[in-house]
Amino acid sequence: MKKVLATSALGLVALGAHAQSSVTLYGIVDAGIGYQSSQTTLGSTSGGRSVVKMVNGIWAGSRFGLKGGEDLGGGTKAIFQLEEGFNSATGAQAVTGLGFNRQAYVGVTNPAYGSLTAGRQYTSYYTLLSPYSPTTWLTGAYGAHPGDIDSLDTLYRVNNNLVYTSPSLHGLTVSGSYALGGVAGSTNAGSTWSAAVQYLNGPFGIAAGFQRINNSTSGGGAWGTDSTASNAGAQPGVSGINNGYQTAQAQQRVAVTGGYAFSSQWDVSFSYSNVQYIPGIHSAFHDEAVFNTAGAVLHFKPITVLDLAAGYSYTRATQANGISSAARYQQFNLSQYYSLSKRTGLYALQAYQRASGKTLVPNKAGTATSIINATADIGDGQNGAPSSSRSQFAAGVGIIHKF
Repeated sequence: MKKVLATSALGLVALGAHAQSSVTLYGIVDAGIGYQSSQTTLGSTSGGRSVVKMVNGIWAGSRFGLKGGEDLGGGTKAIFQLEEGFNSATGAQAVTGLGFNRQAYVGVTNPAYGSLTAGRQYTSYYTLLSPYSPTTWLTGAYGAHPGDIDSLDTLYRVNNNLVYTSPSLHGLTVSGSYALGGVAGSTNAGSTWSAAVQYLNGPFGIAAGFQRINNSTSGGGAWGTDSTASNAGAQPGVSGINNGYQTAQAQQRVAVTGGYAFSSQWDVSFSYSNVQYIPGIHSAFHDEAVFNTAGAVLHFKPITVLDLAAGYSYTRATQANGISSAARYQQFNLSQYYSLSKRTGLYALQAYQRASGKTLVPNKAGTATSIINATADIGDGQNGAPSSSRSQFAAGVGIIHKF
């Protein structure tokens, strides 16, 4: 991490006062080779083939960024962060057309009053729950809950977002966020809001959060079609798991995560989430769809330079929209990380998922849905190319460097 320190004179002639400011340049480059046992197009149940390919950002998304602050006096600082994701295999932007797709915000912070930031950033739901997310040791690409159904990975950043986070008081932190939808004639359409609370006490920690994302259209239809909406262009984790519910009027997430460190070598984390897809008058499905997920991760550090982890999650959908045999997904994960230095590491990952039951798939126009066999979709690294069958195996090895 490279730091550039600068002293800026504020009112140098009139006031003779100086404020200390700093800017940090940082980044991650992650590249590897991955194997996937079955790959097809999203929504298809045929034509699956195994593939070996170069993969980008498996352990951590490749990125570079700038962050910094300025002392305003009285303990208050102005802060900012600009962060761009990129593909280490091709050099392309992670999201075409977004110069700082990961984060772009500015705000103020004070140790006594907390922080308030505005711009493109994560919701309070993700920020406070993420320390105990399965992605911490299993990665999002292979270890996120199927399709990242509960948004516990970093896939979803919100436009037009205002976030307040309190200081920690005896281990308790609260946070709330609201993203303006920007849709003319409606304050609700296209908006995203969340609230979360986190408690830390020595080796134990727990967090709970709620998040609601409202479609930018009045009653369903294509998700986020208004470019000014906070959720413009996408919803969290579109995958083979929730592909049939893209026309939801709104979606809600309630989740609890936590963990306990038994020693410097062993720790365990757990998570539970309830995800709801709520139909509107123009949605291609008619009943609310609910997905419940529970999971746990065991992390072991036998020596200073080696981290090992194993995880399991179980996801079950409710019976709705003509489905009598609800979709179910079981996922098993292993990870190994070897530190060559403080900044560079080698990793290996393995994952297997088994799906059963039925789910929905939309037609090409997105105006209707059909019932199909649920297919496997490991983590969120295969969201655009899930399995064509009930099972899927994936494995990857790579190198990561942080600067």
